[in-house]
Amino acid sequence: MLRKLVIASLLALVLPGPAAAQRATKTTLMPGVTYTNEVQFTPRGPISIHTITAPRPGGLYALRPMLSNNAILGREKLTAIEKKASTGATVAGVNGDRFSAGGEPSGILIRGGVLDSPPLASRSSVGIAADGTLKIDRVAYDGIWRGNGQRRPLRLNQVPGANGVSLFTPAWGPTTPQIAGVTEAVLPSLPATTAGAELPAQVAQIGPTNGGTAIPPGGAVIMARGTGGTKLVAEAPVGTPVTVRLTLTPSWGDVTDAIGGGPLLVKGGKPIFRANELFSIDLLVPRSARTAVGQLADGRVVLVVVDGGRLGYSVGMTNFELALTMVRLGCVTAAALDGGSSSTMAFDGSLLDRPSAPGGEAAIADALLVAYYGAYVPPPTEDVLSPNGDGIDETQTLRYKVVRPSQVSATLTGPNGATIQLDSGPRQPKTYRFDWTGKNADGTLAPEGTWRFAVTATDDLGRTSTADRSFSLNTTLGFLDVPPTAIARRSGSNLTASFTLAHPARVQVTLERASGAVVRTLLRASLAAGPATVRWDGRDANRVRAATGRYRLRVSAANELGTVDLSRSVAIRRG
Repeated sequence: MLRKLVIASLLALVLPGPAAAQRATKTTLMPGVTYTNEVQFTPRGPISIHTITAPRPGGLYALRPMLSNNAILGREKLTAIEKKASTGATVAGVNGDRFSAGGEPSGILIRGGVLDSPPLASRSSVGIAADGTLKIDRVAYDGIWRGNGQRRPLRLNQVPGANGVSLFTPAWGPTTPQIAGVTEAVLPSLPATTAGAELPAQVAQIGPTNGGTAIPPGGAVIMARGTGGTKLVAEAPVGTPVTVRLTLTPSWGDVTDAIGGGPLLVKGGKPIFRANELFSIDLLVPRSARTAVGQLADGRVVLVVVDGGRLGYSVGMTNFELALTMVRLGCVTAAALDGGSSSTMAFDGSLLDRPSAPGGEAAIADALLVAYYGAYVPPPTEDVLSPNGDGIDETQTLRYKVVRPSQVSATLTGPNGATIQLDSGPRQPKTYRFDWTGKNADGTLAPEGTWRFAVTATDDLGRTSTADRSFSLNTTLGFLDVPPTAIARRSGSNLTASFTLAHPARVQVTLERASGAVVRTLLRASLAAGPATVRWDGRDANRVRAATGRYRLRVSAANELGTVDLSRSVAIRRG
């Protein structure tokens, strides 16, 4: 009972009621994938939480790790990793495993069924099964090699110990590490390093080196040190068949992709206070930026980044507070990933959160990405297309992307149900662009109201996907003019703004600071179609002369067609 009371108290602190949280706005990143950012206001300070929710992996969706530089060595920013991946998919994701200074992941890495880095048995590993199930287990590794002697221990893509032996595959990088006095055996051909399988090879070259040996594509290099080198020379001379076997326990035979993580945060829908994994108190207890991955009962995947290290913006969370947050989001299973300055969330190469690293984003070893392989439509360049001749928002730019050869249909559908065919036929992987002026073929204005740009694509694998975005065509407000755009503070002169309404509308005119704070509302009224004028005498809502500086005069017009905003920068100068 006491334990339940303690957990309930912690939940009350970490998960405050609606009055203590900023309402989160859900944004569609790509079909089926959404992003939200909520801010919780707690006694410790604000906490900014970023969440990506995606469908269960399978079909057009995948959850997969991606290496920086496509190699175990080295680091890259998450945004750079995503930009490279975006040619083959539309991606959103977070930072991945903890890593060394050289960029080597500290735990497991499986990509497409190929084991590239072994797990740490003392920490959780995060696996994605072929059926889309997220598996979080402590996984042990055992590697062996055998030449003409007995079985010998073998590390994978890790620098061997003083008397150890390690296998370096192309996933490591182009060459083996530079280490003086090692012995290396070159294997020109080696099957992909699938766990649990016998991997046959033959030694083509062996001898003492200082490392730096080229790793053959489709092959590998065995590096040995000390007594390990002596055994390698004796038991694997040139021409000798060699067998490699890499074993995982549990076998994870159905896992196609995996990344190192931990500690375990949620099991069976309940938060884990102490997972007893090999993490120091210094990593678990302080409030910090945090990253996690989880799965909901219906199979959807949740990626979370909690910003931290910024007083007044976001103070971060403890590890257990992160566990409670994952439960609140509905996760039945979840694990932490690397945190602190590494914590980052991005979409298609653009940041979504505010990383705590100096400079805004740290280079990382690997990432965990949601990948979508169907048709993608970015948001239109204009929320409101207003082809009224005033030179503002006169043209709408629409785009779609396919990542495999596809049969495509792209259409515009207006408020009257009429459809305009923008594109049709077989298309190669690429982003396609269309500019539309809101006019019919005869040059007349198209119907005003909500328009929908929709794309349907069937790729060469027979998978059909759809994507769409909406915008409005609305000429209600136009021709905003503010001469002059500056007045002297002491002169008592006025700013005069004029604009034209093509349709009757409810109009509001405000003066705002750069932050968006309203200094004064100049007009709030329903106006008929035609020209209108409003003046500002340089005073705020209290009729006190506003401070010198730059402001924004904003005119908003709303009617049954929607809302149109126009604004101009104005200033109060000394004098």
